[in-house]
Amino acid sequence: MPTELAAVRAVHKPWGVRDLQPWSSLDASGDAIGELWFEREGTDADTPALLLKLLFTSEPLSIQVHPDDTFARAIGMPNGKSEAWYILSAEPDARIGVGLKHRVTLQQLRASIQDGSITELVDWRPVAKGDVIYIPAGTIHSIGAGIVLAEIQQRSDATFRLFDFGRQRELDQDNGVAVAHPWPLPARCDPTRLTAARTSLVASRHFVLERVELPAGSSWALLAEAETWILVLGGHAAIGLSAASIGQAVFVRGGRTSIEVGAEGLTALIAYPASHPIDSLLQMLGEHSASPADAAAPSLSSFAGPARTQGPARTQSLPEAQA
Repeated sequence: MPTELAAVRAVHKPWGVRDLQPWSSLDASGDAIGELWFEREGTDADTPALLLKLLFTSEPLSIQVHPDDTFARAIGMPNGKSEAWYILSAEPDARIGVGLKHRVTLQQLRASIQDGSITELVDWRPVAKGDVIYIPAGTIHSIGAGIVLAEIQQRSDATFRLFDFGRQRELDQDNGVAVAHPWPLPARCDPTRLTAARTSLVASRHFVLERVELPAGSSWALLAEAETWILVLGGHAAIGLSAASIGQAVFVRGGRTSIEVGAEGLTALIAYPASHPIDSLLQMLGEHSASPADAAAPSLSSFAGPARTQGPARTQSLPEAQA
């Protein structure tokens, strides 16, 4: 049963930053780092279905769109890409672009890309720490400057840039227009409290994203048959044989793993491929009487709502990718 402290890959981006604290101690004083990818250690490890990242922005990312599975497979890619963002920090005027302000025709969308007015057509929304945004495939989107976020996504390179703010990188207007949903994305919904320790942030067709808050000194059993990613946001814990603290991620799969929480408690994101939260995922060990929050929480088996939106082991540098 693999329980591994994830390796980290640094991806240089023109919109990245040079100070990654407190999320990483990597030296970014040379080329700016825009993304940190968490990956399994070892060349013989199989490829997970999900990719967990941290993103750091000093400039806006390109306005872009991802295809769904059907379109991606039609052009020879293994799958499309839906993703979710959890805002770790944001400057006071930070914004994200999600969907369009109003519905347009594909011809109008293409014209807006060509004349640059797509920047006015995108729905730019303010964000703050703790916000969660689900980006289904087909959603036109961008991330503005001054944001640090965690992203969980289908593992895919399927990105079509529509507009790049003058950076002169390659665009893919034809494919982008073909897959884009040229209309507004519905407003964000509130997360759903599952138990005193667990909150469902996103439950989509391709993955579930949860936030967990575990008290200091507590012991837990994580029952993760499918691949499961844990990203530490605060505090520290021993997860299996791996000690993890802020900015580190652990990959778990194949059964029961222990979590021993440190003196500062543990706040973490947990992501796994499923369409609904798994009832038995996390169980507290030892004496534990039901709290009012436990009593008030809905049964996980009855959860059937829509997507609820709103020192690593190894470091490598990758060439600039799509965003």
